[in-house]
Amino acid sequence: MYPIELANPKITGKWEDFFKVLSDETRLRILMLLNQRELCVCEICQILDLPQPKVSRHLAKMRDLDIVRGKKEDQWVFYYLNIADPLFKGIIQQMAENSQHHPLVCKDMEQLAEKESSGTMCARIKDKIGENS
Repeated sequence: MYPIELANPKITGKWEDFFKVLSDETRLRILMLLNQRELCVCEICQILDLPQPKVSRHLAKMRDLDIVRGKKEDQWVFYYLNIADPLFKGIIQQMAENSQHHPLVCKDMEQLAEKESSGTMCARIKDKIGENS
């Protein structure tokens, strides 16, 4: 048995919800992307090749469960992981470390790397600050 840090009872009581999130392929793919970096909805849509309403619905479900959060910068909302429970963090980490076994997640990671290297990511405030310096 793996030793488990004391988990927040408020969050740990939501195991069923957490595993329901992981059981949906689209949400799983989004989580794996957000585990790499924060992303806006349009970036997620482009990488997953899915329509914006579908991605937004999945993000809303995860936001309602406090698994992801969004921060507004100009006209964009950038989403990031917000997983406080050590057990859930460990599960996400293990999944990320074994993502090479999931073909769609591998494809998504390649798409993300391509967007980053091609400079087609949405503008972030910190990027704008760097340009003005």
